[in-house]
Amino acid sequence: MELGQLRALRELGERGSIAAVAAALHVTPSSVSQQLSALQRGVAVPLTFKDGRRTALTDAGRALALAAVEVEVALERAEQAVAQFQSEPQGVVAVTAFHSAALAFFGPLLTRLNAPGQPGVTLSDFDVAQESFPALTQDHDLVIAHRWTGSPPWPGSVRVEPLLFEPLDLVIRKNHRLAAKVSIAPEDLREEAWVAVHQGFPLENAIEQIAGIGGAEARIAHRINEFFVAAAVVAASDCVALMPRYTTDMHHHPELSLRPISRLGPGRHIDCLARPETLERSNVETVLAQLRAITSRLTSPSPSS
Repeated sequence: MELGQLRALRELGERGSIAAVAAALHVTPSSVSQQLSALQRGVAVPLTFKDGRRTALTDAGRALALAAVEVEVALERAEQAVAQFQSEPQGVVAVTAFHSAALAFFGPLLTRLNAPGQPGVTLSDFDVAQESFPALTQDHDLVIAHRWTGSPPWPGSVRVEPLLFEPLDLVIRKNHRLAAKVSIAPEDLREEAWVAVHQGFPLENAIEQIAGIGGAEARIAHRINEFFVAAAVVAASDCVALMPRYTTDMHHHPELSLRPISRLGPGRHIDCLARPETLERSNVETVLAQLRAITSRLTSPSPSS
């Protein structure tokens, strides 16, 4: 049984004719007849009979029409529950992010939501390949993901809410020979030893591109994926590395400086991914608005910049 079929039967019992049902439901009489015929095929007893030129309900038809009322009531309650859920400003929103974004966003997000009437959040972090981020929207409401410059766009199955474009800067010791430069040219890095990521990760391509423009193959001294570990290695050596400009907290390494790479501008897009229907919820929109506010604070120049 389908809802449209039950609705046609109920309306027939209340309105008395197929023509009246068709007018009430804004369909053709033929469509009403087809709905009733389809319903009858699934029931072992007659539901209607001919009363002169009119079609009337049998006792079984009236019983089923009465049950259809309860179906309509249940459906209306379900629709109201969904509408209330969508408009509810509170409730829990599941947010996940890659590691450096989690460090930059999660603390401020919890602080901003620590007030009456704000939604709750459950937080998690995932270090996955770029193409695996969209699948995380199956189990999380909002997924903070990164996509490197020049890589394929996100698939159309997810809604993309851009947060920021984050440049990659060179991180060096403050007493490094290049520290006096406002920006670093690829040619300046020909003789430098790099702290790079493991092979196959996108950041490696940026280092190779810099080395190619500089006219020499990159000399890789260490391979470390975690930015904070890489920063500690740079701080203890004369190596250089690439670091995200906004989501890397350099306060833990006051002996290090970030310098932009001239004529190249490598970077990554940081986006919030979600299923389209998820963004219809009021509490999800509230959390997304807070993420945008945190983004503005991250990208605003500090007094010491």
